[in-house]
Amino acid sequence: MAESSTSTNPLPLQDRVAVVTGASRGIGRAIALHLASLGAKLLINYASNSAEAHSVAAQINTPSALRAVTFQADISNPDQSNPFDAAESAFNSPVHIFVNSAGILDPKYPTLADSTLEDFDRTFSVNARGAFLCCREAANRIKRGGGGRIICLTTSLVASLRPGYGAYIASKAAVEAMVKILAKELKGTGITANAVAPGPVATEMFYAGKTEEMIKKAAEECPLGRLGQTDDVVPVVGFLASDAGEWVNGQIIRVNGGYV
Repeated sequence: MAESSTSTNPLPLQDRVAVVTGASRGIGRAIALHLASLGAKLLINYASNSAEAHSVAAQINTPSALRAVTFQADISNPDQSNPFDAAESAFNSPVHIFVNSAGILDPKYPTLADSTLEDFDRTFSVNARGAFLCCREAANRIKRGGGGRIICLTTSLVASLRPGYGAYIASKAAVEAMVKILAKELKGTGITANAVAPGPVATEMFYAGKTEEMIKKAAEECPLGRLGQTDDVVPVVGFLASDAGEWVNGQIIRVNGGYV
């Protein structure tokens, strides 16, 4: 019987170090688990939910190997500890992959006329400022010479421009602009920068504040007749993080089943 190919062929991300923000729940959690399944070592960043973050790490780690560590930090606060420092220390390796999945959405879905300055500033602080701070650090810290990846999670709402999401869409549009510019600025480093922009995905953040009617309408607006699942999104992130994804650079990839 022929020997299994898995015993001779390394996994596509074998022993590469990945930092994933917002990794305790939702899409970020699914991304962390998927990258780990491809061989990566993970730093799991979370803002407040330590139990969920430790649960993700526990799914990845084995009694014989430390392959995931957790790290609490508000990514919008530059004075807090640095996840890149923590990852390098934990794994004795430079970071190869950075995925920014941390984000917030106002579950009141206010019109622009009814949006408060406080809510607007909070949305931009996490979604735009947080992405800027992390991408700036990633651009300076990720391993050069090939295999370096920066991947930001945005939203297909930037294309569909639905009412009730003014501050959220604007904050994510800012990230998409930064990603496209960053890809050009990283010329010569071997680091790529892309954004993955999901449509409606069945996560806690999606369901927050929505009526049954709103949820049903979101599913019906998709040509495939359903909400997205985290498993629909993570293979795209895994591809971009791998060597096979190198030629995709400076792109916004809308993963939404045809929603827009």
